[in-house]
Amino acid sequence: MIERYSTSPMRNLWSLQRKFEVWRDIEIAACEFWHEAKDPKIRITDEELDAIRNKSTFTVERVSAIEAEIHHDVIAFLTALAENIGPASRHVHFGLTSSDVGDTAQMLLLVEAGTLIEKSFRGLLNAVYNFSIQYKDLVVTGRTHGVHAEPTTLGLKFLGYYAELSRAHARLLHALEECRYGKISGAVGTYSQMPPELEAYVLKKLNLKIEPVSTQVIPRDRHAYFLQAIALAGQALYRLMQEIRLLQRTEGREVEEPFQKGQKGSSAMPHKRNPILAERICGLARVLSGYANTAEYNIALWHERDISHSGAERVILPDATSLLEYMLIKSTFVVENLQVHEKNCARVLDLTHGLLFSSRALLTVTAQTKMSREEAYSIVQNAAMATWESPQEGTLRTRLESDERLSAISQEEWDRVFDARSFLTQIETIFARVEAPPK
Repeated sequence: MIERYSTSPMRNLWSLQRKFEVWRDIEIAACEFWHEAKDPKIRITDEELDAIRNKSTFTVERVSAIEAEIHHDVIAFLTALAENIGPASRHVHFGLTSSDVGDTAQMLLLVEAGTLIEKSFRGLLNAVYNFSIQYKDLVVTGRTHGVHAEPTTLGLKFLGYYAELSRAHARLLHALEECRYGKISGAVGTYSQMPPELEAYVLKKLNLKIEPVSTQVIPRDRHAYFLQAIALAGQALYRLMQEIRLLQRTEGREVEEPFQKGQKGSSAMPHKRNPILAERICGLARVLSGYANTAEYNIALWHERDISHSGAERVILPDATSLLEYMLIKSTFVVENLQVHEKNCARVLDLTHGLLFSSRALLTVTAQTKMSREEAYSIVQNAAMATWESPQEGTLRTRLESDERLSAISQEEWDRVFDARSFLTQIETIFARVEAPPK
């Protein structure tokens, strides 16, 4: 999955090479602390520290070969380092447990992955906001239950998606801060073999905060929160892309995702121009929700730790971050290149022969006559139902204008009732509430 969807920076971040590099940095930093601390339990000379710093080399192939034999990744890594460091390697990993290194490194990688995601997120926010501004005044059909309701504008539709994506972005940043924690507190989190000062020293170098109460691992509610934020961002993309898919249906074709030169839509039907990118993003959003669910189940580990979470995290953390970045990049491409067919937007507005204006007609009849609201509703609904059944015999407007009970309503008033723009006088007010994305 990572190979297919990641950009090179994200792919490299989740590589074994990068993971082992961070492990090495943690081990070296711990040795530097012991060297400075002058603790009687462990004496690291200047020469030994130089050897640890300069000879802590490895290859992924060698670590993997050792792991294939001993079936423990951290010990395999330490063994590969020791082969190159020499006698000074006896000081490496002194007092630590595997999760001190692995869990802390994983959090650092999550923070780095989140930074890459955030960059792509900002690109999409700008694209959606700019689109909403560009089409702020383009009148289109608003729908509820999939049925024509009242006029709205294409820009307002997208402003709503922009606002939702902005919230998803803010949640992701907050969840990312919850991941800026590490732990180097020993086998069950009691600092039995090292002082808390070692943890503070190493985490400061990594720009991570200290997990206040750890066990052998960092509590998994942090990871679950981050995956939930990723899943909610995926659902925001799902909703946006689903709107594009619906607006691209042949009956309306109000907008259309980019169809590139040389692209083919179907092996059997040469005419097809399918919303494949939007559909792909919708499908991948479902995967992110599954990953978030898995992360929830990872929270309740046995006692101070078991490893039921470990195998799952090796899949869900790289994949979830990689998928969201990919989805953001593809969504940005779709929005920036979205085709808007304004003539189709106008055509669709007229498909129901004026039924979009029934709410304004109801209020006008109620206000301009002495009828009760119930009586006015009955008149307008009957005219609307007749228009549904026999549009060739009259639009909603012609039926209402010809009703003698409504003769008191002037031609000018009916003009206002059936003017789409009269529904949209507060568009500027709504746009003014929403902050533009940061530059």
